[in-house]
Amino acid sequence: MKNKLRELRKNQKLTQEELANLIGISRQAINAIEKEKFDPSLPTAFKMSKLFKISIEELFFFEGSK
Repeated sequence: MKNKLRELRKNQKLTQEELANLIGISRQAINAIEKEKFDPSLPTAFKMSKLFKISIEELFFFEGSK
């Protein structure tokens, strides 16, 4: 699944470590999500969308649906 996590994180001037701490997952998980090697759990996706004040659909999308 494609995502805008890296772009949103950088716009907020957050490191991967800072973002990980804010939502309660590891920095390695953030890295894997940004590289689209790992899809987050639904609760994690909700935490991310709430933090960035966007819908889950704006944060994550299937290729071709953007």
